[in-house]
Amino acid sequence: MRNLMIKAMSVMMTIMVFALPAMAQEAATGNYKGTKGAVFGSLAVGIAAAGAALGDSRAVAAACEGTARNPGAGGRIFTSMMLGLVLIETLVLVTFAAAFLGL
Repeated sequence: MRNLMIKAMSVMMTIMVFALPAMAQEAATGNYKGTKGAVFGSLAVGIAAAGAALGDSRAVAAACEGTARNPGAGGRIFTSMMLGLVLIETLVLVTFAAAFLGL
């Protein structure tokens, strides 16, 4: 699992390094704010999505474990899990909106 994470991080870093020259042309015009905003906005959305994926996976795993231990409470666990997933995913949407607006 650790090797897979290291490989995934290496691929993401390589993609980010090769994506920077694509935005370098705009820097020649002197508009540095747009370039930095795009880079940091992309990074913020990526970090928020990664955090949401970890949160979602833990929430679903805990719900499955709770339902396995007490099948009678499956409906209530499912409802609570869905509410939690909605709140977790809202973080990604708010981050995406803030990055898109350049905040």
